[in-house]
Amino acid sequence: MDAIEAARAVVDDKHPEARAAFLGGSVVTGRRTATSDLDIVVLLHGAPAPYRASLLYADWPVEMFVHTEATWHVYVERELRKRRSPLLWMCADGLLLFDTDGLGARLAAQARNLIAAGPPSVLAEEIDDRRYAITDLLDDLAGSHDQSELLFIATELVRRTGELALAVGGSWGGGGKWLARRLETVAPGLNTRLHHGLQEVLSGTAEPLVTVVDEVLSQAGGRLWVGYERAGFP
Repeated sequence: MDAIEAARAVVDDKHPEARAAFLGGSVVTGRRTATSDLDIVVLLHGAPAPYRASLLYADWPVEMFVHTEATWHVYVERELRKRRSPLLWMCADGLLLFDTDGLGARLAAQARNLIAAGPPSVLAEEIDDRRYAITDLLDDLAGSHDQSELLFIATELVRRTGELALAVGGSWGGGGKWLARRLETVAPGLNTRLHHGLQEVLSGTAEPLVTVVDEVLSQAGGRLWVGYERAGFP
């Protein structure tokens, strides 16, 4: 059973009353791998939505995101505030498996419009929080000589630097592989340099990673530690 057949079959099996469904994620793109799962958004009239579930169906790993029309809007609004919305992308770029009453087409159009409009602006306070966290990690990197510590410090620096580059570039955010994919568009070459910097840290040289991190920081105002202040704390 191919991906599309399996996606339609699992929705029919689990939610035969569904109004619409989308198949999104890597499986419908050229980036599909041997371990790609079926990311399926299902729209219902009511309960048991909203919920998400992971399951196996016809040997396919399935991630099912089940919503009503109302909860779809609530979740999208929540994700928009974070400038990172997997739900929007699954509906904007995904395959509309079926659409009984036009809801799927309406939500797909709205998702594409929201993505095209871009994410909300990043608050200056958030940028400063990111600068502070990265500066603190750079200090940790400079002061540590323990290989186990350096692995996690450098890995965290790579992730946070990538996220800052997306924020400064006004881009949608992403995690894991989607962080790398967003960076390919927003900051071509940055993935490669961060990868090289991480390898060099593990080989005993921090300078290449520090250089690229400082370049990204400079786009946001540079390092920040002295003078940083926030009311309250977690």
